[in-house]
Amino acid sequence: MSRYARAEREALADLLLALGPDAPTINEGWATRDLAAHLVLRERRPDAAGGILLAPLRGHAERVRRRLAAGPYPELVAQVRRPPVWSPISNPLTDELVNTVEFFIHHEDVRRAVPGWQPRELSRGLQATLWKRAAPLARLTLRRFPADLYVQAPGYGEVSVGRGGERLRVVGAPAELTLFLSGRQRVARVQLDGSPTSARQLRNASLGM
Repeated sequence: MSRYARAEREALADLLLALGPDAPTINEGWATRDLAAHLVLRERRPDAAGGILLAPLRGHAERVRRRLAAGPYPELVAQVRRPPVWSPISNPLTDELVNTVEFFIHHEDVRRAVPGWQPRELSRGLQATLWKRAAPLARLTLRRFPADLYVQAPGYGEVSVGRGGERLRVVGAPAELTLFLSGRQRVARVQLDGSPTSARQLRNASLGM
């Protein structure tokens, strides 16, 4: 596995064990055991993983996830830590591309639910990798937003998107923009410059895939 995806996976697994199965996450309604079960389902249950994105399969996926979450927690975390090599999304050829952002986001889902959390000092290489994913995510999630948006990561790049209208700048480090654009606006440390109305609307928008 590649370095960033592997490092985020290991750090998340360590934190899941340290906090235990019933610690909160920033995902509404999910404790740590629920988040771990989601990750195991995603990599080990192709019969149910489609329900993560496809509404007709969501009921089956949720039933599988709940069964996984009810199992022994140390075994569940061990499965998060060591994904199967046969998985199309976590084998050595796909891991870095598919899982760097996934495990970064979910690591922060747990970290930022702990009182007193602070943003981590991330390497420039990881920030650059996150920006490569955040830029197309901005184009996808914000293309219909009713404003003239500029998503800026100083030192990494800028994306212009939106349907036009009032001008609004969204400024932050790539890691913070990644969280913001994936629907974690509440805990993402970004700066919004422009119309207060548009800023408030963006803060409360349903973003992410």
